[in-house]
Amino acid sequence: MTISFSVVDEQHDFVVLDKAPGISFHSDDGPGLVAKATATLGYALFPVHRLDKVTSGLIILARSSSAAAELTALFTAHQVEKYYLALSVGRSAKKQGWIKGDMVPSRRSAWKLLNSQHNPAVTYFVSRGYDELPFRAYLLKPFSGKTHQIRVAMKSLGAAISGDVLYQAEMADRVYLHAYALQFTLSGQQYQYVRPPKCGDKFQQLLQHDGLSEWRLPWQLSWPEYKQPKQVNR
Repeated sequence: MTISFSVVDEQHDFVVLDKAPGISFHSDDGPGLVAKATATLGYALFPVHRLDKVTSGLIILARSSSAAAELTALFTAHQVEKYYLALSVGRSAKKQGWIKGDMVPSRRSAWKLLNSQHNPAVTYFVSRGYDELPFRAYLLKPFSGKTHQIRVAMKSLGAAISGDVLYQAEMADRVYLHAYALQFTLSGQQYQYVRPPKCGDKFQQLLQHDGLSEWRLPWQLSWPEYKQPKQVNR
């Protein structure tokens, strides 16, 4: 039987789960993550953000409607720091930096990044390569929350995420995108979570190579501040 998730932490107001890849968040073709977690844990759970079906890793579910409202407000205000881990065999246009642009629907349920900046998806990333491994690792911090944002950002670099055939990457045993870390403050208390990926041959190679040694606490890295552009009144 496929394991859908594991419990990382249970708090009074929320739970943090480690979602397996290939598990739908919503109950589209059978019970989704929220329904499965509710049945397993035995109490009501409320979504406050989501992960794509192909993405594994950390996700928060609220345990009450009031907690859901508080957490949703944090996500809406971009006060939850999220860090994603991705692997690619492609050659990226740059090794670190900003990826900014408006996103619009493309073909086959995909999205594409534009040069315009009206309501942009904003991501900053760092990366590193390994002499002994046939891929490059990327640590990405989104400053906005758009559908497929990380996947589109990586494609725009010329380094589509390994296994993400929707964005013209090579076939692999999974899409190599993982929600790696979260940091936020709720009711005056700070919470920090880091969860290395478990599933996937390439992720296993990365861990055996100690490839995440520099990124164990990603919020301690030197991330630039993103300043919203001022609106021009016309």
